[in-house]
This record gives sequence, C-alpha cells and structure tokens, in this order.
Amino acid sequence: QVQLVESGGGLVQAGGSLRLSCAASGRTFSNYAMGWFRQAPGKERELIGAISRRSGFSTYYPDSMKGRFTISRDNAKNTMYLQMNSLKTEDTAVYYCAADPVLQTLEVATTDKDKNPEVWGQGTLVTVST
Repeated sequence: QVQLVESGGGLVQAGGSLRLSCAASGRTFSNYAMGWFRQAPGKERELIGAISRRSGFSTYYPDSMKGRFTISRDNAKNTMYLQMNSLKTEDTAVYYCAADPVLQTLEVATTDKDKNPEVWGQGTLVTVST
C-alpha cells in the first residue's frame, strides 16, 4: 500500500487562498487515483474532487465543489495538491487525501457505502476566519 501524509493546513482569513499537499510513499504513486475529501465538525465527509492516475490527469469535481478548488498531481514528486481560493468560513474542516487504484471508487466514496478508498491520510485542519 501507499502511505499518505497531508500538509499545508492552518488558519487563513476568509477570501484568502491555501494550497494543501498530499505526499505519498511506499507503493508506486502513479498506480493510484487520488482524491481530496473534507469533514467539518458534526457533518459527514464530503468529496472535493479526484484525479486520475496518470497521462492526461482527468479530474472530477462534484457540482458543489466546482470553481474554487483545483486538484493537481506531480507523479515525479509523488505528491498531489489541492489549491483552494476565495475561502469561506464554511470551508473550515479537516481535509483528507485518499488513494485507490480505481478513480470511480473515489468519485462515489461518499455516496456508495460499499466503495471505500484503499488508503487515507491522517488529515490536516483548515480553519477559515472572518
């Protein structure tokens, strides 16, 4: 399995930007599709988006996440990124990255209880203040 470590979280003012990183180690990073999720206190985990394993790097975002979030990856650096712009207080949450060989598993992870990504990171807290 690949191991995942998120970084880049912290305190940011509303309207600001933040870039999170998810560093992978262990198995071959390019064998895994990757995704970003978040969970706010008292709320269920949400999918922010997902990115394919290689070549072309197609991305998927739920409609509710389109516009302010951009996922990218650098297979040479074994790292995935989440660029977040125009942050709002409601973006405050713990942000997790996840990996699975199948992109669709990530896309439906929050809607299909039979689909659970193979690997999760430990999460990084993002707090957006007014």
